[in-house]
Amino acid sequence: MLDLSADPTSPDTQHTQAASIAVIVINYGTAALAIKAVDSVLERGGGPYRVSVHLVDNASPDATEAPLLRAAAAQPAWQDRVTLHLEAENHGFGRGNNLVLQQLAQSETPPRYVFLLNPDACLANNALQILADYMEAHPKVAFAGAGISNPDAGAATAAFRFPSAWSELQSRLAFGPVTRLLKHKVVPLSPDQPQGEVDWVAGAAVLCRFEALAALDFFDPEYFLYFEEVDLMHRAAKNGWKTVYLPAARAIHVEGAATNVKSGYDRPPRRPAYWYRSWRKYFSDNYGALGVRFAALCAGLGAIGNLALSLLPGRHSALPEKFLPDFWRMVGRPLLGLKEVPHD
Repeated sequence: MLDLSADPTSPDTQHTQAASIAVIVINYGTAALAIKAVDSVLERGGGPYRVSVHLVDNASPDATEAPLLRAAAAQPAWQDRVTLHLEAENHGFGRGNNLVLQQLAQSETPPRYVFLLNPDACLANNALQILADYMEAHPKVAFAGAGISNPDAGAATAAFRFPSAWSELQSRLAFGPVTRLLKHKVVPLSPDQPQGEVDWVAGAAVLCRFEALAALDFFDPEYFLYFEEVDLMHRAAKNGWKTVYLPAARAIHVEGAATNVKSGYDRPPRRPAYWYRSWRKYFSDNYGALGVRFAALCAGLGAIGNLALSLLPGRHSALPEKFLPDFWRMVGRPLLGLKEVPHD
């Protein structure tokens, strides 16, 4: 870890930590975008809230450290307010955040809020102040998500319902009449969703109450990538915390630049093995042994139905590449007590 933060004895650093925000950016191979993300935070600031930034490089394979170190050395604002964490291994999203969260928990004055910002996202307005002001007035809110825009496609979905067995059937089948029948189970809410309480919000730009994160023991470290923020907010809801969506706070997100997994394509690319493991863990942990099996059955039936429908003239499959065999090997087999067979 390279500490570039200000002298803790300076008057500015001694500003009350009761109204501070620690921003965490987890980078893997997207140094130029991560630098823009950090710069957007420093430029927009947090109004009356003292803002610091923690930039974690998850052992990027392409010498990403060099441009990050150059940015830190060349920009005075970074030297005062940014801490670089240069890791020797890729911890994934949840564990990468946990590294910083656990350090903050051990500090004498932990922040009141933590803002999670994707390396391929940047602030479009005074989002930190908007989100923090709302949470100051609503002490039972643990998470407040910003509205997100894609530079190529406009407003994007940033608020969601929790996944369920029925949502798996609907999303895998992708058949209009079934979607209309199960409209109250569809996971993504509308891109123009109004302000209010929701099940969960996108982890690309979300303010978290540190007290709630600590009470939940932060992210579940068994997730490498995907479903970790859904699981976190699901556990929070079970413990009486609320999640809200505040579209007045804005962020711009270049979807998939950091993960290479995007939505909105006719045929999405093949999912990585860890997506299926995260799916299995999320449903197992939150719905139990019977619930995860029922969800897997619904997902499998929906996928089979989607492939059957794709044989009709003018239709095509919207499933990720090789979804059904991969789902069987990495979800179906383990749920039947058989060995997982990861894809290449």
